[in-house]
Amino acid sequence: MFLHQLTQDQREAFICLAHDVVVSDGVLRPGEQMLMDHLRNEINLAPDFEPHYIPVEGIANIFDNHAARIAVIINLIRLGYADDAFEIEEQFLLQEICRQFDIGPDQFSVIENWVRRLISLEKEARAFM
Repeated sequence: MFLHQLTQDQREAFICLAHDVVVSDGVLRPGEQMLMDHLRNEINLAPDFEPHYIPVEGIANIFDNHAARIAVIINLIRLGYADDAFEIEEQFLLQEICRQFDIGPDQFSVIENWVRRLISLEKEARAFM
């Protein structure tokens, strides 16, 4: 969601951050893998691109505008909830990313609340089908 605006370098960095989020609690769950696959498809990432660790320090230089940073945070929070549990390790990593992006705790809370509502609406829509 909103990732189409990212540059190729940002897309690759995003999928690396996404991978770091899902493995931060030590377990890659099926819901997380499914959403990772969806995100890879959404950003048209080459199938042979392997996510790798990138340090959080300095990522503000890669994601150099506010819109890209918010798109990344929205999608990383959504990924954190992919298994219906936003684990503490995932939260800590997201908080560090937010610090790098100059996104304060209040704004993070607003974004997280929005993502939770989005997830709820998606579940409601799937129930219609």
